[in-house]
Amino acid sequence: MSKRMTTQQAEERARQLVEQMTIEERASQLRYDAPAIERLNIPAYNWWNEALHGVARGGNATMFPQAIGLAAMFDEDFLEKIADIIATEGRAKYNEAIKHGDHDIYKGLTFWSPNVNIFRDPRWGRGHETYGEDPYLSGRLGVAFINGLQGDGKYLKSAACAKHFAVHSGPEALRHEFDAISNDKDMWETYLPAFEDCVVEAEVESVMGAYNRTNGEPCCGSYTLLRDILREKWNFEGHVVSDCWAIRDFHTRHFVTSTAPESVALALKSGCDLNCGNMYLHILQALEENLITEEDITRAAIRLFAARIKLGMFDDDCEYDNIPYSVVDSEEHNQVSLEASRKSLVLLKNDGLLPLDKSKIKSIGVIGPNANSRLALKGNYYGTPSRYITMLEGIQDHVKDDDIRVYYSEGCHIIKDKVEPLAQKHDRLAEALTVAEHSDVVVLCLGLDETLEGEEGDTGNHAASGDKLDLNLPEVQQMLLEKVVAVGKPTILLLATGSAMSINFADENCNAIIHTWYAGARGGQAIAECLFGDFSPAGKLPVTFYKSLEGLPEFTDYSMKGRTYRYMETEPLYPFGYGLTYSKVKLNNLKVINDVTKESDIELSVEIENIGEYDTDEVVQLYIKDNKSNFAVTNHSLCGFKRIHLKKGESTTVEFTVRNKAMTIVDDNGDRYIDSDSFTIFAGISQPDERSLELTGIDTLSVDISL
Repeated sequence: MSKRMTTQQAEERARQLVEQMTIEERASQLRYDAPAIERLNIPAYNWWNEALHGVARGGNATMFPQAIGLAAMFDEDFLEKIADIIATEGRAKYNEAIKHGDHDIYKGLTFWSPNVNIFRDPRWGRGHETYGEDPYLSGRLGVAFINGLQGDGKYLKSAACAKHFAVHSGPEALRHEFDAISNDKDMWETYLPAFEDCVVEAEVESVMGAYNRTNGEPCCGSYTLLRDILREKWNFEGHVVSDCWAIRDFHTRHFVTSTAPESVALALKSGCDLNCGNMYLHILQALEENLITEEDITRAAIRLFAARIKLGMFDDDCEYDNIPYSVVDSEEHNQVSLEASRKSLVLLKNDGLLPLDKSKIKSIGVIGPNANSRLALKGNYYGTPSRYITMLEGIQDHVKDDDIRVYYSEGCHIIKDKVEPLAQKHDRLAEALTVAEHSDVVVLCLGLDETLEGEEGDTGNHAASGDKLDLNLPEVQQMLLEKVVAVGKPTILLLATGSAMSINFADENCNAIIHTWYAGARGGQAIAECLFGDFSPAGKLPVTFYKSLEGLPEFTDYSMKGRTYRYMETEPLYPFGYGLTYSKVKLNNLKVINDVTKESDIELSVEIENIGEYDTDEVVQLYIKDNKSNFAVTNHSLCGFKRIHLKKGESTTVEFTVRNKAMTIVDDNGDRYIDSDSFTIFAGISQPDERSLELTGIDTLSVDISL
């Protein structure tokens, strides 16, 4: 493989190109919709494209499960493969677009993904765009996704973007004026590590700032974030883009500046090179008012053209220029999407009902507003696959040759008290109960979609959904759940949400529960296969499911005290890292296989055996606890994970390298160092907590380490 073009090489070429431009031309290139400069043979370029779980908003593309579902796979290698497919399709679509002179939005190679913000509060509407609540998991998956998007060729296959930098996780309704206050310990222990991994390890090409302020500074104009941390501490060499219309908020919502030119100056001088929005139309005015210099404009322009050069846009030997259009939404790619859907499913409860035995079933009732909903497959920031398979369709397809009748009722609207506007309240309830009464087993398809949890309204988000007010199912769905369960038939809950819910009633009263997330275009097929035992589910929760909001801090409180599995002081409904399979495993012989010092990593191995009745995947997880330091996290921290496959009766030895960083603490000043000589590492298929042991019946192993 050719050696990757360095940033220095690209910047030198970019400098030579930019020096030929007038200052007006340079300024024009700092907008997301950069116009052509015909005299220099520079085509127009729209920087705004999305690729959260497939090439988004630009027409046909393979659609994978939503990001939170991809996180539930706990599989770095497979996620990198998915991102590589996304980049392949993005290149194919770009190649065809420029052939037709189409330089429109969502047609370029600069993908504003992944979102590595920490999902610190289950109410946050955009949490399903993230990889969950743990900074280690978010960092590993962010690196994998970026590596897949950017490739390892001479040129970038596509340009990834780590967002939203930094300390950004709601509330959505306040994001344009909100100041996220975080102490140094939380910053460096929780909010910044995933970004650091993306920048330092994955060499992400782009970083996007957040809408909110962090500790008083607007993130897209923060000298602390964009200069001191990003450029100076982490040696970031790529370009920075604002979130869309965020710079306008400086003077209209945050009131840290008074005029548009002042906002432009703050953003540009702090290091924001590219403006998604229209504020950089005021760049020349800011120059006239001596708020910025020509050098400020030139620096940003060079960084942006370096990115385009690294993407091979001005060369004729780019290895990706010949990717054919036939790869887009291809059957091969859709098979990978289907496999991702399978891997993402999390079995939360099973009293033995699953997997279903077709020989014992003559009728199935499929009930609920998400049963035949395409929105329940999508999440947000999605493309347009050529085919969807809903939960209902997946079940119908799976039993069509088995003489099993599938009854269906929508049951209720997803949130309103009636389906038909002229009907009385609960107009589908009687039908739902009838279906349940006529069925041997009931599959209840409940949850949310992007109209109920998502991003606050902006130009790119027509649903304008925002945050959840609580962790409960919509009232009309909760009533449907309780009424259907009361019929007395064996009941499976398929829960499609992008976030944690307090489903205490379902946990107590349903025979089985599968969390489907937003399962992707072919999600219904994967769900049906799982129900009937074609494979064993093995996804794990990347977030904590709380029993209620009790004990959680206010949504606006950015302190980590009491939040997420690392700091919580109450018992969860379902813990982070939890998920059942149809089989059972046994772990043995956890051992450290190197001499551990303050300077070394930790090499470990553990044996795992499938002692159950099914072939299955399983995720072996490592957690570390510092036994002495006063600065250690409250509980323990994930420090390693590997997804493996075990046939029935098979055993294997899994080896891990736990990074030296896992032994460090972060003190109150934000400094990271090893502060202890005593650690315990736990290995299991879950956290080493009492609730996980109760739910899985499988204890974790532990080994003590003394330095």
